[in-house]
Amino acid sequence: MPEERDILLRGLEAFAELGYDRASARELARRLGVSHTFINDRYGSKAAFWRAVVDAALGAQLGRLAPIDPGVDDEELIRRFITDFYRTSIDEPNMARLIADESSRDTDRLDYLYQRYFEPTLAIIAPRFESLAASGRMARIPVDILFFAIIGPISGLVSDPLTRRLARGPWQSTKEERLDRAETLACLVVDGLMAHRGTDRRRP
Repeated sequence: MPEERDILLRGLEAFAELGYDRASARELARRLGVSHTFINDRYGSKAAFWRAVVDAALGAQLGRLAPIDPGVDDEELIRRFITDFYRTSIDEPNMARLIADESSRDTDRLDYLYQRYFEPTLAIIAPRFESLAASGRMARIPVDILFFAIIGPISGLVSDPLTRRLARGPWQSTKEERLDRAETLACLVVDGLMAHRGTDRRRP
């Protein structure tokens, strides 16, 4: 019997590759190397197993983020947060793929991601963006656009087949290379957000 950690990692890989609907209980059991009743016996349902997989992977990633320092300047805090978030995303690319897939589907699973992870994270950093906008140091940007501006670039850290084609030359998928890319993307995002200081980018 595989250890719990391996079961959850294999589950994440399956959901990221197949999507929730195509990852049948039988297919999951085959990939996990367990009996076809294991998921129901251990977790109660496929939906509960999905939540356990998400909690293990995304909870661990958020747990690796550096604590928010209330004494740090808002712009510097945002820069540190986004850089840290990108760097930790490298460790589990399947989580980014799962989120991208689930974000396009109006389901209770998206509700779970939003209520348990997205909304609490936004609650931490959104006041910093509002403070920067109020002081004229960045544009006022709708929350949804702001969210996608930050989350979207993560695809550039986990899409190796496309990256190899875009690189048009030798490209090694090393941890150091990924960390460099994470920091480059973070700089582009933060510098872009701060480029239109004192303007209003809200919808009319």
